[in-house]
Amino acid sequence: MDYKELGLLIGLELHQQLDGHKLFCKCPCIIKDTKPNYEIKRKLRVSASELGDFDPAALYELQKGKYFVYQGYKNINCLVELDENPPEELNQNALKIALQVSLLLNAKPVDNVQFMRKIVIDGSNVSGFQRTALIATDGYIETAEGKVRIPTICLEEESAKKIEDTKEYRKYNISRLCIPLIEIATAPDIHTPLQAKETAEKIGMVLRSIDGIKRGLGSIRQDVNLSIKNGPRVEIKGFQELKGMPKIIQFEIERQLEEIKTKNKLVAHVRKAEQNLTTSYLRPMPGANRMYPETDVPTINITKKILEELELPELISNKIEKLQEIYKISSELAKEVIDINFENYVNLYRNVEPGLIARILVEIPKEANTRFNIEINKINESNYHEILKLLDSGKITKSNVLDCLVELINTGKIDLNKYKIVSNEELEKEIKKIVENNPHAPFGGLMGDVMNHFKGKVDGKIVSEILRKYKKS
Repeated sequence: MDYKELGLLIGLELHQQLDGHKLFCKCPCIIKDTKPNYEIKRKLRVSASELGDFDPAALYELQKGKYFVYQGYKNINCLVELDENPPEELNQNALKIALQVSLLLNAKPVDNVQFMRKIVIDGSNVSGFQRTALIATDGYIETAEGKVRIPTICLEEESAKKIEDTKEYRKYNISRLCIPLIEIATAPDIHTPLQAKETAEKIGMVLRSIDGIKRGLGSIRQDVNLSIKNGPRVEIKGFQELKGMPKIIQFEIERQLEEIKTKNKLVAHVRKAEQNLTTSYLRPMPGANRMYPETDVPTINITKKILEELELPELISNKIEKLQEIYKISSELAKEVIDINFENYVNLYRNVEPGLIARILVEIPKEANTRFNIEINKINESNYHEILKLLDSGKITKSNVLDCLVELINTGKIDLNKYKIVSNEELEKEIKKIVENNPHAPFGGLMGDVMNHFKGKVDGKIVSEILRKYKKS
């Protein structure tokens, strides 16, 4: 597909949750799914903007005629989330993180942070609006296919989590409501599905480099804005895994081309990214008449002093390069061990090669899952330390690691008698015997015979050295 000929334009919106406490109160950023302590019922209404116009997305939701049920928790939600108390002082750490993100994305912080109310009438905010503020502008990142501009970076409140939707009502869990959320919007500088994925990955890497960013499924969401030549902008929401992004974008392009082919009129609207890598209609595209100033939150001046006192963390991409260079491991392994405190393991077990430690932490658990159906989440840090201690002390060889780990998980202990390492004297004696009995066998064949004879109780490197002593050609 010739994306240039199609006039493909793609822009991303990334939403990243922060940890700590909520944006305008001290409630913790904990999302619960257990039985709630209480429920409240509300019905939201929409009003015209100061220009006299109604937001089309808000009207669309209003026409459904639903009421909303909100489930909350005593220790996680307060009157601020229920819109019964005004917002408290802004979470200053959330503002600091938003500024760090902005600078790492080459953006320019604004002089004054002014929170606005954005109309949200689908019930996902109890108040009927979301508080949001512009933090920085004019950022960018570099991709393999060119620069992608980042016009805006915002700080806002997270919405409630929808748990039930019927014809009469929609039910929400409000434990997630008001968690600090950074919104990063790119310009439509992305021209291929793969560039969209790369852009999301690079911005995600910057976010993961900063302390205070939430981790785990659902803590980051990506939306794709897409258009083709002479067509309107369509927004696709709900990407959870980046690997499916190119295929969903491709599906949407083909869907729009089919609409054009059948002479159907294309209109701007919002769609949902489905698990089967297709998209489905959600609602009309929101208009410009949905923002008005927040009068309960004071304006915050971003002074030169505030910016100078910010400490910017080292980017994960730089850490990965250092791990590769220092420990001579692949980029794939370096990416995997970056969050495992890999260097602590290396310092503790100096007799084990760093590359082997990385494999034990990353690849061996996957192999145990594939070959022996061992669930990876059953393997904990103490299991890794037990295996590495045995390796470090020379009680097992690297060829025994998988078997030892599986035995440890299944029985809770390791029978070292099964893996007792053969002494160099016994090894040399047996190698000499094998060579004498097979004088014309190739080196590789003899190597295999020795390793098979001792079944993981010898080190392949030592076997090779001794074998070369007796196998002259």
